Amino acid sequence: MTESDRERTVESWIWNENVQPFLALLARYAGCDFDGTDWQAVELGLEATDDGHPVRWYSYPLVGSDHHIEVHLAKAVSGDEVSVRVAGTSNPELLLRADTLIAAFATRLVP
Repeated sequence: MTESDRERTVESWIWNENVQPFLALLARYAGCDFDGTDWQAVELGLEATDDGHPVRWYSYPLVGSDHHIEVHLAKAVSGDEVSVRVAGTSNPELLLRADTLIAAFATRLVP
């Protein structure tokens, strides 16, 4: 397998308040819907997470017509940040979009 064929990941953190819009946009890029039921599952899954412990991360698949990616999330115990890792694709366009979304949602959005 060549380097370009391997799955890559992008990771960093976003603000907790931005998790839902982040996932909704990422799902759209993957070619799938992200509705209220999906958000309820993620919201519940995030409750017991801890970004300091790899076994306490929550994983949510985004399976679309174009891509199948895994989004791994974990809350910072002492803050409002959520660590994010997007994996499961070697598509450079999707990785760039995921990286851009993470960077954008690491800023506080003005209501």
